[in-house]
Amino acid sequence: MVRAIRSDEWERVRELRLAALRDPLAPLAFVESYEEAEARPDGFWQERAEGGSEDRGGRIRQFVAEAPDGSWAGTVTVFVELPEDGRSLFGDEVTVPQVDVVGVYVRPEARGSGLVDALFTTALEWVWARDEGIERARLYVHEENVRAAAAYRRLGFVATGGRADTVGSGEPHDLEYVLERPAR
Repeated sequence: MVRAIRSDEWERVRELRLAALRDPLAPLAFVESYEEAEARPDGFWQERAEGGSEDRGGRIRQFVAEAPDGSWAGTVTVFVELPEDGRSLFGDEVTVPQVDVVGVYVRPEARGSGLVDALFTTALEWVWARDEGIERARLYVHEENVRAAAAYRRLGFVATGGRADTVGSGEPHDLEYVLERPAR
């Protein structure tokens, strides 16, 4: 089952994020290191969970894939961005209502199971149902993260040719992918 997190699940949010940051591809996929995240105080994780929870009702939502035993096997987070916001999460100008997709992670034992599809289906259903007229979903993937790029293409995302430095290397190694809103 894929669902939005609840604000009181901050310890589980923390555990899953730390697991993601231990992944061998984490330096290509995430902005922060395991050591940085591990050192953050409980208050940081409480605020993070609250901000992305279904309880809050805001423009950020974190979704998790929950197994029948209650364990979390994966996650995705979406940030709604509107032109009146000015700049996106990545610092570029927001020209159309969009969401930035971040924090995608599936535990190794669940990869290849279709879990990423379920995560994106639920997250995008939430996105497309919003009232802001969101026109697209966008994400960045490091040019060396070929498995992730293949998964995003399979989900319908298309490379735009845009590049960014989202992992702090100073070089634009991350490729922009966009999924346009389906026709209504």
